[in-house]
Amino acid sequence: MRRMSGITVQVDERWMPSGGKPAKKAAKRKPIRWPGPLRSSKVRKLTAAGLLLLAAGIGIALFPARQTMTKALAWSGQAGFKVDDILVEGRVKTPRDQLLSALGVNRGDAIFAIDLAAARHRIETIPWVRTAAVERRLPGQIHLVITERAPIALWQSKGRYFLVDRDGQIVGDQIEDYPDLPLTVGEGAPDHANQLVALLQAEPSLKGRVKSAMWIGDRRWNLVLDRTPDGIEVRLPEDRPEDAWHELARLEADQKLLERQVSVVDLRLPDRLVLRAANGPHEQAAGKRKTSNGKDA
Repeated sequence: MRRMSGITVQVDERWMPSGGKPAKKAAKRKPIRWPGPLRSSKVRKLTAAGLLLLAAGIGIALFPARQTMTKALAWSGQAGFKVDDILVEGRVKTPRDQLLSALGVNRGDAIFAIDLAAARHRIETIPWVRTAAVERRLPGQIHLVITERAPIALWQSKGRYFLVDRDGQIVGDQIEDYPDLPLTVGEGAPDHANQLVALLQAEPSLKGRVKSAMWIGDRRWNLVLDRTPDGIEVRLPEDRPEDAWHELARLEADQKLLERQVSVVDLRLPDRLVLRAANGPHEQAAGKRKTSNGKDA
């Protein structure tokens, strides 16, 4: 090894044959033939960056240091891995400002510094959002997909109206776009709204006549039928309310029960129908009901 003017020169000290002829020169190196996916310089760049980040992650795992992590993330941003686009899919009712605030990401942020799980959790606390998925699309896009809640009923409480979804979640109070949803009243009604909607849909001929539904004693429903000032109150039982609902549909089809001058139809007794006449002070048994097997009780 000789040093000349500060430059290090490597002397060829390979063995030479006795004839004094120098050894054959090394064959000229052939250009690297990258495998198909790595022929793109962009893909190679991303791959190299991924390997570097993996190495940094291993180093941090072996030698925990917040400073090392901070430097690694800062380097990734300087290398071009920073947020320059946010793509959102599935948003219809969710307020845009609420969504971006919960995401907590700004353009120019290092994309590897974003805690995707924490962002998803924050987004799913927005009333309109049922589920959310957040992912990175390198080098610079955050892709957000949300599934919004679908209101199935209205809930009246303390003079205000709220939208309720099938999980009993209060979605919001902008009810103008949902004039045909059934109205529920009573403490705990949202938690049983899905059951109510399924019940009403089982008899389409009666569903359209339901004006409101009151959840009573955290155990059963009272329905008000017909969109008139007074209406007809239908008292459903706690157990197997669907049987009573089907029975009411049968009585209406066969006997036009709801066309009579009645204000209350009490179906809580398993074997007897009780009616109250409109403007009448007392209720009276109107006859036997059929049991669920179709026989007279």
